[in-house]
Amino acid sequence: MRTPTSAQYRAHDDAPDTEQAFRRLAVLPPGRQREALREELVEAWLPMAERIAGRYRSRGESYEDLRQVAALGLVKAIDRYDPARGHAFESYAVPTVTGEIKRHFRDHMWTVHVPRRVQELRNRVRTACQELSPGVSDSWPSVREIAGLAELSEEDVRTGLEALDSFNALSLDAEVFGSDDGYSLGDALGACDPALDTVVDREAVKPRLEALPERERTILYMRFFKDMTQSRIAEQLGISQMHVSRLINRCCDQLREEVLQDVA
Repeated sequence: MRTPTSAQYRAHDDAPDTEQAFRRLAVLPPGRQREALREELVEAWLPMAERIAGRYRSRGESYEDLRQVAALGLVKAIDRYDPARGHAFESYAVPTVTGEIKRHFRDHMWTVHVPRRVQELRNRVRTACQELSPGVSDSWPSVREIAGLAELSEEDVRTGLEALDSFNALSLDAEVFGSDDGYSLGDALGACDPALDTVVDREAVKPRLEALPERERTILYMRFFKDMTQSRIAEQLGISQMHVSRLINRCCDQLREEVLQDVA
């Protein structure tokens, strides 16, 4: 990832002159005087933090929350800034505040859990796409073009492109694109086929059925596979309907016990 240069963080016209205040803060011991000076610096640079927060207003988070996150980043920048290094505070504070806002989006705004590496790929791919497609354009840069600018492999670019659509999860009640009858994503989800349970049961019973006497097998076949009534079965076999009923109940009880014993 490219390291920001100082030229990218030129001082704004409204940037306060606080160089001497930071030098005093660096040598003041902990206490009321130091805290008062620290609060003055926070107040002086707060407009800059809010300006940075404003760049992210259209990404699904409230501006008030973004302001609070930016203010937290500003406080961290003030506490960690070392004027002895010779760099202007703004060149240190801008990436610190920006990083705090980006961490907020990464940790709190994704409705689908995405690994941090994939989130970073998404950000680099998104930045490259914006640079390759300035203004309003229907054309989308190629994977090779994005990979060249972002210094990524084409496989990483594809991963980042997929993550671009994963920031927010759609509700299962959301209507499917192009549907005219309110067909939702939930309607498109598959469900367990109850017939699968029947397949399992039949396979479990099959060897027990084969072990039954031929007459009992015939009666069960006629009743459960040909859906014949007990009276009709009795008529075809030349026995009473009550006898058919007893045979069916006895065979079913026997098969059930044998299958349950195998399961146990």
